[in-house]
Amino acid sequence: MDNTQENTINLFGDEEIIEVIDLNEMEPDPDDLADDLEDVDFEDSKEDEAGWETEDEMEEDQDDSELTFSKHRGSVFCVSLDPATNSLAVTGGEDDKAFVWRVSDGEVLLECTGHKDSVTCAVFSHDSSMVATGDMSGMIKVWKVEAKEEIWSFEVGDLEWLEWHPCAPVLLAGTDDGNVWMWKIPSGDCKTFQSSACQATSGKVLPDGKRAVVGYEDGTVRVWDLKQGNAAHVIKGQDGHKGALTCLACNKDGSLVLTGSVDGLSKLINTVTGKVVGTFSLDGGKAKGPNAEAEANSVESVGFCNILPLVAVAYLDGTLAIYDLATQVLRHRCQHEAGIVHLQWEESSSVVSTCCLDGALRLWDGRSGNVVAEYRGHTAEILNFTINREASFAVTASGDNQAKVFCLQRPDR
Repeated sequence: MDNTQENTINLFGDEEIIEVIDLNEMEPDPDDLADDLEDVDFEDSKEDEAGWETEDEMEEDQDDSELTFSKHRGSVFCVSLDPATNSLAVTGGEDDKAFVWRVSDGEVLLECTGHKDSVTCAVFSHDSSMVATGDMSGMIKVWKVEAKEEIWSFEVGDLEWLEWHPCAPVLLAGTDDGNVWMWKIPSGDCKTFQSSACQATSGKVLPDGKRAVVGYEDGTVRVWDLKQGNAAHVIKGQDGHKGALTCLACNKDGSLVLTGSVDGLSKLINTVTGKVVGTFSLDGGKAKGPNAEAEANSVESVGFCNILPLVAVAYLDGTLAIYDLATQVLRHRCQHEAGIVHLQWEESSSVVSTCCLDGALRLWDGRSGNVVAEYRGHTAEILNFTINREASFAVTASGDNQAKVFCLQRPDR
């Protein structure tokens, strides 16, 4: 954001800001992000082996995976790859644990213990030196990967999401009470962005590292200025969603954000102006009536294609919709047999992948809408997955207590 506007931005009435971190030094030296912080005072901080039964439509004897990671003793809820090398995965599960393990052979490098509830968030820092793990009850821990030790922990309210800053040792979290927290790690210097008392259901730090977009349970979207400590834009009312935000994604330069909601709509927001510049809907119209939220086909995941002006929107009824970015016209409707949990575009192609409640990972060509490949091996729903930069493999997390590595080999590679 233009520094000339520093003293002219007005605080919104429902925002209360405390403990502001100065991000002036982020560009020259990200590691010095919070050097000028004042001292901050804050309070000190199951296993379930039932699992799913194999469904008839899941091919129990078909396993296309190269490797199965089976250290978890409960459903595996989340997975991410280390950004530096893409050679390490971290998974979190129902067994109140997270594991950092090598994708090539499944060897455990670090077991993250001490959580009090299911680990639903597990992410590497921008330089892969640290891993943050968060459980449903709000216990957040940060671990030094090489030293294999816990270096920081803090407890918040019920945790909704957890994300590292893209270029600094700074961690953000959104909670059930509507707060967004930001910490410098490992010092723990802290600030919070407060809003009306409803869940901060999803959040994303934009690529410039100076702003974060947060979606809330009441359908509001806020673009927070991390340096100023205020909401630069608030999208609500007619412009906002009519139900809770479920997902967010931004394009490569962070100028556009795509939001998804239980109201069945996906909105395109210009992050510079705060204006809604497009609405994507399967039926071509708006959700109607007072019960629109209950009747709507919830949006579960959204994403931008990096090489073509396309966006993908995944719906609870199993529809993957490919829309034209400029016109919001529906180009392809890719049908699944069960609800879609997550989607991810490949970094440098027009292929978008989906994981589904039927236990399969599928690759779709965004240009044609055709399925390119399908991978099976899980005996329960896939709850999360991620693909490496080269799109040569995917790592999945499933309700069958396992994570799997699939090699993505295609004729056109």
